[in-house]
Amino acid sequence: MVYNRPPFSIVARKSRGIMKPKDLEGHKLGAPAADGAFAQWKIFAQANDIDVSKVMIENVGFPVREPMLAAGQVDAITGFSFSSYINLKDRGVPIDDIVVLLMADYGVNLYGNAVFVNPKFAAEKPDAVKAFLRALVKSIKDTVKDPSHAVDSVIKRNDVVKKEVELERLQMAIRDNVVTSEVKANGYGGVDLARLDQAIDQIALTYTFKAKPKAADVFDSSFLPDSAARKAH
Repeated sequence: MVYNRPPFSIVARKSRGIMKPKDLEGHKLGAPAADGAFAQWKIFAQANDIDVSKVMIENVGFPVREPMLAAGQVDAITGFSFSSYINLKDRGVPIDDIVVLLMADYGVNLYGNAVFVNPKFAAEKPDAVKAFLRALVKSIKDTVKDPSHAVDSVIKRNDVVKKEVELERLQMAIRDNVVTSEVKANGYGGVDLARLDQAIDQIALTYTFKAKPKAADVFDSSFLPDSAARKAH
């Protein structure tokens, strides 16, 4: 597991009257239909007792999401916290006017991005899977230890990005999504199976399972490095 807490968020503006989840009632929410954050809307709304009939949802394109919020054409948007926040700042929206409602802070108890492996490949080449995860955990630890160097590595491959912007984005992701209290206690890469079972229950609010899985059916910790190698400092 890479993101112990996902970056799914509602990003709004104080000047539009939104400070907390219930404030979305009576306002317009811009949300791309295929957005990963919008996919959690039902979970977020239920967890925060939002009357969804009072929220006007406008299907907007990904490229115009932040520009529409900056221009006041919508009152809030769905998106990844570290993307929408930084993009709004870059468009000149005052920092003290931006409200980031990280869904993980408001009852959406999901995990985030994870590594998936074909079961057949894992059974046939377990050492390859273990080696990949060792390298990934080491890279995450190195990134957390020196985010600036990590961004330099990205810039070598994409010279269009601005270092100061991407460094702030990365530091935000590390703080809010990667190095959490759970990770500090249990190390990188693992999950709490009871929490993952609860997350699957929440996902069932949005998606219909043909056969609802258990956490143990989808997460195998046997391929992870030992606890000492995964320890978060």
